[in-house]
Amino acid sequence: MSRLDSFIRRLTAQRDILNSITDLVEEIEGPVLEFGLGNGRTYDHLRENFPGRRIVAFDWEVRSYSASTPEAQDMVTGNIRESGQAFVGIGAALAHADIGTGHDEIDAVTLTWLPQLMAGVLAHNGIAVCGLPLEHAELVALPLPEGIKEGRYFLYRRK
Repeated sequence: MSRLDSFIRRLTAQRDILNSITDLVEEIEGPVLEFGLGNGRTYDHLRENFPGRRIVAFDWEVRSYSASTPEAQDMVTGNIRESGQAFVGIGAALAHADIGTGHDEIDAVTLTWLPQLMAGVLAHNGIAVCGLPLEHAELVALPLPEGIKEGRYFLYRRK
């Protein structure tokens, strides 16, 4: 499979999962956290799916399109591993992270801290959506929507 096809399938899986969980997330109080703002495409989709919900985005720096950039109070810049710790216990309804690099050695380092962060920011029954697998005792894998290949994208509920 070409890298372009792989990219398209990953983004399609991301969108399909986010669309499939809107009802689950609506039942849970708390903000939505977006780890890895990038150019703001997913942030924009989250705003569409969860109108009126506070969405806090994290990234090294702001590089998103101006129309897809959170207000200053909802944009956290710097190292996500460090800046995200201030949000542990916030009780997020949803935490989404698409910060994998595709480089196994780099992603292995990310996976030493990301599962703890994702579990830590979520409310009881909160939903985690991630491009990397999250192994954590408080996160229970949920079935993926039909048509999404196992291992393409990941979906969890916090105990």
